[in-house]
Amino acid sequence: MINCIFCKIASHEIPVPFVAENDYAVAFYDRSPQAPVHILVIPRIHIASINDLTDQSGPVIVGMMDLVRQLAQIHGNSSDKGFNLKVNTGASAGQEVFHMHWHFLAGK
Repeated sequence: MINCIFCKIASHEIPVPFVAENDYAVAFYDRSPQAPVHILVIPRIHIASINDLTDQSGPVIVGMMDLVRQLAQIHGNSSDKGFNLKVNTGASAGQEVFHMHWHFLAGK
């Protein structure tokens, strides 16, 4: 999608350091953190929201979950720590950027 900021980040058109990445997704720090650790996980391809997933989206979702697993090992998996994974779907639910993304929140 031409004017999608997350598409531009995923394609390196807008330089943002990635915390983690794989063939299907990238993770980077949110510019307006809501927790001590606030990382966005986005697919490399444009998918507007969870409502736009198809039967062929499985590898993308698995790729995103793999990044969440990596982030959890670094930031959230211990007996005294945890993390939240938040997904806003649709404007009325708080989605502001219409490129599917997950908020990894930890450190609270």
